[in-house]
Amino acid sequence: MEYQIIEEEKFQYIETKGGQRTLLLLHGLFGALSNFSGILQHFGTRFNVVVPMLPIFELPLRKVSLAGLVDHVAKFVEAKGYENVHVLGNSLGGHVSLLYTLAHPERVSTVCLTGSSGLFENSMGNSFPRRGDYEFIRNKTEKTFFDPTVATKELVDEVFNTVNDRNRAIRIIATAKSAVRHNLSDKLDQIKVPTLLIWGKQDIITPPFVGEKFNELIDDSTLHLVDECGHAPMMEHPETFNSILEDFLEKY
Repeated sequence: MEYQIIEEEKFQYIETKGGQRTLLLLHGLFGALSNFSGILQHFGTRFNVVVPMLPIFELPLRKVSLAGLVDHVAKFVEAKGYENVHVLGNSLGGHVSLLYTLAHPERVSTVCLTGSSGLFENSMGNSFPRRGDYEFIRNKTEKTFFDPTVATKELVDEVFNTVNDRNRAIRIIATAKSAVRHNLSDKLDQIKVPTLLIWGKQDIITPPFVGEKFNELIDDSTLHLVDECGHAPMMEHPETFNSILEDFLEKY
């Protein structure tokens, strides 16, 4: 099922309106709606699954930071009138999920992190990616996954077009640097809501030891490691991912 992107004031988002409980999905730095298609299809008729577009490329340059993204999410949740949300974030979206939960614990029922930044992450680097080099971008995108065929031409083209836009490339670097500065190791003990961690065993961007460290530092957390899986378990193993998530959400 295709979901239309809704534009309301300064917000762009998808909303399935499939149930009373709200499942808020936060995408990563190179995230696209296709990343969450499996979750939308599986949960969209039973949950109000909502995917706000994080304004990484729309914020004023001086506000490009994790703080700016968390503020956007907070204003979105407030504007929509969601009293409680189940927050799920992949990669940078996981980092934003944690910061939002720390700032607004009264709004969050549960947290699910998959390949989250916030403790340690490898990335394309702290300087400009190699613009104009399609093979370099294709190789980097493929390495996001255990199975390189998950990196379709459409996905590679999207990343390639993003990093070849100078304005977008600057914002990607600024956001990535902000993520490195916002290390959460000394704050994770403040996360008190039930937390699900789903990690790829072959994730080379946020390796399994990162998931294990999150599990150690967040008191009420459960870690699931998915074999033959890289940085985006919900894309590589959607059935396994959805089964783990469903079992978790049924408890809350």
